[in-house]
Amino acid sequence: MTGYTFNYMKVVNRNFLLGIFAGVFLAALFVSGAMVDRIWGIPGIDRVAGLVGVSVPVKTNDGENNSITRNILNEESYVIDVAERASPAVVTVGIKKNQQILRNDPFFDPFGFFRQQPSIGTQKIEKDIGSGFVVASDGLVVTNKHVVSDVSAGYVVITKDGKEYEVEKIDRDPLNDLAILKINANDMATVAMGDSDALRVGQSVVAIGTALGEFRHTVTTGVISGLGRGIMAGGGYNQMSEELDNVIQTDAAINPGNSGGPLLNSLGQVIGVNVAVAQGSENIGFALPVNLIKDALDSFENRGGFGNRAYLGVRYYMISEKSAIVNEVPQGAYLEDVIEGSSASGAGLKSGDIIVKFDGKSVKDVKGGLAVLISEKKAGDKVSVEYWRDGESKTVDVELKAGE
Repeated sequence: MTGYTFNYMKVVNRNFLLGIFAGVFLAALFVSGAMVDRIWGIPGIDRVAGLVGVSVPVKTNDGENNSITRNILNEESYVIDVAERASPAVVTVGIKKNQQILRNDPFFDPFGFFRQQPSIGTQKIEKDIGSGFVVASDGLVVTNKHVVSDVSAGYVVITKDGKEYEVEKIDRDPLNDLAILKINANDMATVAMGDSDALRVGQSVVAIGTALGEFRHTVTTGVISGLGRGIMAGGGYNQMSEELDNVIQTDAAINPGNSGGPLLNSLGQVIGVNVAVAQGSENIGFALPVNLIKDALDSFENRGGFGNRAYLGVRYYMISEKSAIVNEVPQGAYLEDVIEGSSASGAGLKSGDIIVKFDGKSVKDVKGGLAVLISEKKAGDKVSVEYWRDGESKTVDVELKAGE
């Protein structure tokens, strides 16, 4: 009887220890599976358990120089979080104008076109045409210049809760596709600014805006597909276009009407301003980097507007190292066009010239190229411009005029 009792207790103790070991092992497996899912995106046990996240802190900056900590979340959670955090500061931009109604002659003229008769009246147009976001609680709104390019029209800003404000003042940036709208409002929700210089291809992003000028506060998601792109953008109410350099490419759906809205990172910080979509393609959209916007805002606040910003008056593209070697020319900004009456024209610069240095700085060594160097100046500044023409290097002093 004694031997039987001893063996029984030994078995019980062994099973008890095995049970504890198995419990610890399963707990470790559960936690490690969740962490693998969060960090590397490999489905783990939490898909079954429905965990929201794990406590793996990521430190970043919220644009206000305050360090914040946030847990890594699954995709659905971060998108919801970003939308809820940023949407109160995202607005719709609408246009109001009277447009003449013309009556077409029902008969063709000799050249095969309809003849137009005098106006038979006017039609009042009120429609959503773009997006924007609030950057100051006293009513400063950022959008694209091409959204508010019609100087004869009036514009309104509509918040998420449906409040409508008349735009009292518009300042259009002469160098970039940006505009700042001023409305009479206080205590408005604002966005946090990120850092576009720290972006990486493959990074997750969220876009918010009024898609197709009809569906307000549409949220789309994607990744950064490319950086430093050069595009021809436009498509505003009057269909103007503009060449833009150093923009962000994303596969987040950006439709007409999204122009001027924010492109956000997973922390809800603005890292770009949605500006264009590639025509005839899918999942290719573009945004201006937010650091460009921060520079423009500094200029706006310090000088009371964009009117005093320096303007050289050239259209150009940057020559790559490979192209420079093949064509036996220096790297720099190749001038496609020089605007008549501009600072560049007055200094004798011509189409075909290659600007190598601007105010003593090598153009090829500056991220963002010539545009960044010009943006650091103000109207009235005199700078030295070194350029290459017909196999010779030349230097000329240029007095920068104000942008129009």
